Amino acid sequence: MKDEFGFKFVDAIFSGCKNVDSGIGVYAGSPDSYARFGSLLRPIIEDYHKVKVGDGHVTDMNASKVNAPPFPADEAAMIKSTRIRVGRNLADFPLGPGLNG
Repeated sequence: MKDEFGFKFVDAIFSGCKNVDSGIGVYAGSPDSYARFGSLLRPIIEDYHKVKVGDGHVTDMNASKVNAPPFPADEAAMIKSTRIRVGRNLADFPLGPGLNG
C-alpha cells in the first residue's frame, strides 16, 4: 500500500522497526498518508496529542495568554539563546519523510 506520492506503508513504519526504542517511530510521507494510513496514524495522533482527529485546531498567537512562569535566576543565567523551529510544507509536495532524490 502506498500514498499518492508513492510513499509506502513500509516506509511509514521503517524507522520504528529499526529503532524499537524510539517514542513513536511512525512517519507520514505526505498529507495523503494521513488518509491512506489513517487506521494506523489516527490512534497514534489522538493518544500523543490528547485530542480526537477532527476536533479542529485552535491557534492563538497572543503571547500575553501564555502561562509560563519565569525561570529561577540561576536557571535563567544559563540561557544564552533560544531557537524556535517551524516546519512547513508546500501544498502538492510530499512531507520530509516522503522526499527522495
